[in-house]
Amino acid sequence: MEALRKERVYTIEDIYALPEGERAELIDGKIYDMAPPGWRHQRISAYLHNEIYDHIKESNGDCEVLAAPFAVFLYDDGFNYVEPDISVICDRSKLDEKGCHGAPDWVIEIVSQSSKSRDYMTKLFQYRAAGVREYWIVDPERQTVMVYGFEKDVVEQYGFGEEMPVGIYEGFSITLTGV
Repeated sequence: MEALRKERVYTIEDIYALPEGERAELIDGKIYDMAPPGWRHQRISAYLHNEIYDHIKESNGDCEVLAAPFAVFLYDDGFNYVEPDISVICDRSKLDEKGCHGAPDWVIEIVSQSSKSRDYMTKLFQYRAAGVREYWIVDPERQTVMVYGFEKDVVEQYGFGEEMPVGIYEGFSITLTGV
């Protein structure tokens, strides 16, 4: 009888030991390499970050909006480390110089070819299980945004150019135009 090959389980120490400039995420002890983002990805990220930042500032909000690369330790287990494209954290006690310890309130991932299945499947499950309140998956190729409102168990799809209400901020919506 052939022995089962056991897959190596990685930890956050392995992430910190990566060569300079190399980025990866760690989900349930499995490492996922991250390709550098492209121009359109960065443009969408900057646009969304600015819209959210301006809203928080204008409404004197307490939340922080942070763009990747920014470490999020979803659980205090040493086996999960992600770098969402945009994280909104309203509980500042979760923040320190290393990153966010626990689930952000709102996470936005911008899909690339190399991250598509991870964003739509693996991270969707992880973010929901960790307690993220709202998760957006922005797909530049399809020009769609999937909005998962975990608190209200709502899933909606929007097209670029449509007004998208933000579930964690009443009266705030974003329209992706010109990206």
